[in-house]
Amino acid sequence: MAKEAQTAISPTRAEDYPEWYQQVIRAADLAEASPVRGCMVIKPWGYAIWERMQAVLDEMFKDTGHVNAYFPLFIPKSFLEKEAEHVEGFAKECAVVTHHRLEAGPDGGLVPAGPLDEPLVVRPTSETIIGAMFAKWVNSYRDLPLLINQWANVVRWELRTRLFLRTTEFLWQEGHTVHATGEEAREHTRRMLGVYATFAEETMAMPVVMGEKTAGERFPGAVSTYSIEAMMQDGKALQAGTSHFLGQNFSRAQEIRYQSQEGQLEYAWTTSWGVSTRLVGALIMTHSDDDGLVLPPALAPQQIVIMPIYRNDEQRAEVLAYCERLKAELHDVRWRDDRLRVQIDDRDLRGGEKAWDHIKKGVPVRLEVGPRDIANDSVFMGRRDLGPKEKKGVARAEFVAGVGALLDEIQAGLYQRALAFREANTTQLESRAAFEAYFAEGNTEMAGFAWCYAADDPAYEDLLKELKVTARNIPLADNAATGTCIFTGKTGVPRTIFARAY
Repeated sequence: MAKEAQTAISPTRAEDYPEWYQQVIRAADLAEASPVRGCMVIKPWGYAIWERMQAVLDEMFKDTGHVNAYFPLFIPKSFLEKEAEHVEGFAKECAVVTHHRLEAGPDGGLVPAGPLDEPLVVRPTSETIIGAMFAKWVNSYRDLPLLINQWANVVRWELRTRLFLRTTEFLWQEGHTVHATGEEAREHTRRMLGVYATFAEETMAMPVVMGEKTAGERFPGAVSTYSIEAMMQDGKALQAGTSHFLGQNFSRAQEIRYQSQEGQLEYAWTTSWGVSTRLVGALIMTHSDDDGLVLPPALAPQQIVIMPIYRNDEQRAEVLAYCERLKAELHDVRWRDDRLRVQIDDRDLRGGEKAWDHIKKGVPVRLEVGPRDIANDSVFMGRRDLGPKEKKGVARAEFVAGVGALLDEIQAGLYQRALAFREANTTQLESRAAFEAYFAEGNTEMAGFAWCYAADDPAYEDLLKELKVTARNIPLADNAATGTCIFTGKTGVPRTIFARAY
């Protein structure tokens, strides 16, 4: 009887995908639940991945003319009430501060005291508080466009939480801009969506579909919402970034007005857009396998780990000296306009245990160096995008000279693998019956993305709820194609992507 292949993660993706996801996070030491319900502690390796995301995105934002600022965590309740649709959309998720101090109670515990004159909402998003400041900063057409971004945390009270994907508190960036015309604001909304798509595909190696959200899926208070949607390895969609054209809704609520070149007082046009630590969850579920996390080189906190192998102190000195010279050589190599991130792991652990630690953490390239390798002036290389036993000896000079091409190959290979998976699990459905069969509870085939001609109409909302499916977006790349809605029979409607989603 054939011996079953051993994996570092149990259960496997095929056995229990949600639990596999949690075990990858644990094995890679990315994060853990905190004593505060629904909140997480992001551990150093997980936070280093987020820092890499921040660094790349921040540069992309600044290249498009944005500057960073910071706005308060607390928002007066009255600010949210100024935009009715906005407050309705977030009301159930708001955490509210009602008192400003604690006092000793009769039983020795602490009790809230000093009621606030007006309750403060812990920011679920910042359109209203930022809008209040923009109203002070914008006076003339000369002040426009105003392009601001902030890196911050937000709180949305969640009943069911999952690390990185849905937590009560999470980290994100939120861009907020002000423009003189609706056309300029809408163009900027689409431009920032493109920035997110470029980041997802070129840095995360994660293929995405850019599109406009249906009316029922819009950001509360927005005129139009655009998203990038990615397919995870269980076929579910994950919204990986959104960009909102807010029209004049928030500028009217917040009195953001400017004097035009003609001397007229006009309401400005605004946008907002954001991505969050949910991207770490997307990264895990796009690339990782049953041995743990798999990281694209562009996001790996350490792209190469060097593992010295020796038996005694004399060998240790020789091997470590060789490893230090190798690290210095690699550190001088530039890949994607940055120095390579290289670590020497000289922890007092057995070689196999050390190697598996880096496999589970997703380090793209592992190099083992022992006396025999030094004698041959070589390294023994393993790649995370290949099996753990697929290792080979490579001459040191050859490895150093070709390491940039190797990282390019790994990065591109991960993208192509994810793209092939998405294409294999995307289906064009031509009828309501086919739609119901595809997403049926008893369907043994994995349901992925369904592309259908569909009207933006609440008429089939109950069906979607019954099947636990949502309209993800109307793809921008497909906006010229129209047909007959498979639900209502309306003609001339666009194609929409439907999927189960996180």
